[in-house]
Amino acid sequence: MIHYFGVGLLLGLSAGLAPGPLLTLVVSETLRHDIKAGIKVALAPLISDLPIVAVTVWLLAGLSGFDGIMGGISLLGGSVVFMMGIGGIRTKPPSMDIAQTQSNSLFKGVLVNVLSPHPYLFWLGVGAPTMTRAYELNIFLAVSFVSSFYIALVGSKVVLALLVGRSRAVLSGRGYLYTMRVLGVLLCFLALILFKDGLEFFGWMVF
Repeated sequence: MIHYFGVGLLLGLSAGLAPGPLLTLVVSETLRHDIKAGIKVALAPLISDLPIVAVTVWLLAGLSGFDGIMGGISLLGGSVVFMMGIGGIRTKPPSMDIAQTQSNSLFKGVLVNVLSPHPYLFWLGVGAPTMTRAYELNIFLAVSFVSSFYIALVGSKVVLALLVGRSRAVLSGRGYLYTMRVLGVLLCFLALILFKDGLEFFGWMVF
């Protein structure tokens, strides 16, 4: 229970705090309008990710008996997580661009997330395989993984909206950068585990 819950928290925090289109929109909507607008954007993954999660889990359920394909997916997942880790280690303060003037913050957040490749890559290579493995052990493990991931993903963006609403300097401070670097190192270790799982699907026993 702790393993999948912890993995969900790590992945969710890293994805939630990493600079990208959705985080930039959270910041810009908060500064342009108010904290409520930023929070609406932060909630967007709860809407846009549902069909992505459903489709990727359904696909993997049909491929679960093909070790070669599952091994390739695990290696893809390890690559995605490793790149997330390197991105975290190399994090720079996100853009504070507030040129946007339109409202409908939630709609814009959903649109940005749907058009971004990151949710699709994450759920195909990392999220859905992890959720599937957890479900095979216990349905509550799968629930704990998904719940902790979205609590961390959405919660971290909500907290950032609250902090940016009070001071835009929070994202350029050392605390944010150090947090991202620590998360980046942890993600690189997680990537090694995923690489190990992928190689074992091919019958190669490693560390």
